[in-house]
Amino acid sequence: MKGILKGQREKKPSRLAEAFSKNRIRRTLGQIFIYVLLIEIAFVILFPLLSKFSASLMSSSDMYDRTVIFIPRNPTLENYKVVWEEAFFLIATKNTLLISLLAAVLQTLICAMTGYGLAKVKSKLGNLVLLFVVLTILIPPQIILVPMFLKFRFFDIAGIIKAISGGTITLMNSVWPIVILSVTGLAFKNGLYIFIMRQFYKGIPEEIEEAASIDGYGIFPTYFKVVLPMSVPMMITIFMFSFSWQWTDTFYSGMFFSELKVLSNTIFTMTSAFHSGNFAGNYSTSSLLQTGVLMAIIPLVIIYIFAQRKIIGGIERSGLVG
Repeated sequence: MKGILKGQREKKPSRLAEAFSKNRIRRTLGQIFIYVLLIEIAFVILFPLLSKFSASLMSSSDMYDRTVIFIPRNPTLENYKVVWEEAFFLIATKNTLLISLLAAVLQTLICAMTGYGLAKVKSKLGNLVLLFVVLTILIPPQIILVPMFLKFRFFDIAGIIKAISGGTITLMNSVWPIVILSVTGLAFKNGLYIFIMRQFYKGIPEEIEEAASIDGYGIFPTYFKVVLPMSVPMMITIFMFSFSWQWTDTFYSGMFFSELKVLSNTIFTMTSAFHSGNFAGNYSTSSLLQTGVLMAIIPLVIIYIFAQRKIIGGIERSGLVG
């Protein structure tokens, strides 16, 4: 009898050890799968940047040499010099920075207030406005390209300008189209920003606003003194999204800024001029284009490196999953 009990006691630790080893193997395999997945995602993200960097160092002979893949045989920095000089890179960067900052500030403020109204004001009209906001996300802006161009090319306000001056005015090659679209909540990706802010405000407890109301605050003092300071992390995220998309925008920039030098236009204009034979020297159109694009997105990469915690924190607080 004692021998049987002793044998059962000896089997229990072995079973526990076996179960522990199986769990450990499962955890190890799960971690390996996660790391492999992260490496693949990082490769997908970094590969375009690495390929652009490699192309920016290649001469024309390297670009057309099939034996050269990533490491240039005759590396050169002339591509950066050509882009800096011929694309008026400094002037274009200043103009792009001004337009992006202006658009980001206006869109952040307007989308924050609109999102708060849609989150807290419960009515059929609010639901209808929310439907229109969602439609601006779903409908591509290319559909309204022609009417939008005509509106700002022959700008008028309910016929007032035509009644006073006898004609219309043009707002092309100025910041006014971006300002007007940002203030009215119709700029690029504004529907998405409004929806994100609405989801964030829906997660704020109503007791906070009720306490402010008891203290004698109206709807506007409550928003600007209580709610708005709480939404600063989310607004920083919206600001970064708006700034980044406006910085790399080609749709509105190509439509409104045909003569104003911005990054998205000057780079492609330079490469088109080179392709037509207006450049002298041993340069590749592809190398110049890749160099220009790389130089344009470097500021955004630097900004993301320093602001990634705030961006991720804002996305976590957005309440999109709620």
